[in-house]
Amino acid sequence: MSSLFIHILTPVAIFLFIALFTLFAVYAERKIAGFVQDRLGPMETGKFGLLQTFADILKLLQKEFISPAAADRILFAVAPILIFVAVFVGFSVVPWAADFVPANTHTGLFFIMAVVSIDAIGILMAGWGSNNKYSLLGSIRAIAQMISYELPVGLSLIAAVMITQTLNLNEIALNQGIYSEQDLFFLGIWNVKDIGGILSWNVFQAPHLLVSYVIFFIASLAECNRAPFDIPEAESELIGGFHTEYGGIRFAFIFLAEYAMMFLVAMLGVVIFLGAWNSPLPNIGNVRLADWTTGLYWGIFWTLIKSLFIVAVQIWIRWTLPRFRADQLMVLCWKILIPVAFLCMAISGIWRITVMV
Repeated sequence: MSSLFIHILTPVAIFLFIALFTLFAVYAERKIAGFVQDRLGPMETGKFGLLQTFADILKLLQKEFISPAAADRILFAVAPILIFVAVFVGFSVVPWAADFVPANTHTGLFFIMAVVSIDAIGILMAGWGSNNKYSLLGSIRAIAQMISYELPVGLSLIAAVMITQTLNLNEIALNQGIYSEQDLFFLGIWNVKDIGGILSWNVFQAPHLLVSYVIFFIASLAECNRAPFDIPEAESELIGGFHTEYGGIRFAFIFLAEYAMMFLVAMLGVVIFLGAWNSPLPNIGNVRLADWTTGLYWGIFWTLIKSLFIVAVQIWIRWTLPRFRADQLMVLCWKILIPVAFLCMAISGIWRITVMV
């Protein structure tokens, strides 16, 4: 009975977290956008505009279901659910703290890459099922972009996996701090297993992994269709892209999926490269900062703080950089990110057999 209760409670908890994060992130994005553009952002609905996103959700929930007369009703109805579920299921293998993970599987990284890729099918279904030329163009743009940028994402993750020698996200997280089951070397020369902290994160275990993380971060922005890679949703060209015909709760699911994807890729980058739930504070002599700030609740705290910081950077970039043209988008991917990612993967192999023996 307790096992069944946990299996029911876990997805409910994940959904509630996604919903609460989206409410917070939308408000934060409006406030950050206002700061960047020298204006106030939401101010009227509630204290400091805090209730504005709640009002928006209430408005969406009250709207009736409308399907275009010429749309494929099945594809049109299923697409938002598939888009959301693809991202939702990805949260099932990501660790929040030491051994605090919904599903601890040895192929967690492979699983999350495979499941999130289903998102592209949902976007194609939304564009095609809408029977709208703008929606179809938006979905084709989105799929071309997502498939292209999945390559540098995958290559940058492979470079990290070649160093960690495991696809288990829980083990990758464990081996970036004081609980590591193996020796950790800062830049391959200084054993920092007992020191822990930021020095033991993967980006500092091999210098090229910092480049790999930068590639992962840039490519993950494109995966999320976030500015400056929001060509599929270019309002000036495509009205709204693949979700032009959607409203109400259906649009809410697509909206939830976008913000859930933002947090998921931020959290995945934190787990693989930035120490996961491990404390950034090192042990310094008798001052055992890493020991004091490592544990279940500390782990959840560090995972949230790191991931939310990366989300804040994503928002900052959106309101700072202009949108790329389609040709610039593909040049960045195929001529810059993929070759550099291949180079990082090759360096990982050399590093593993020469430095980490």
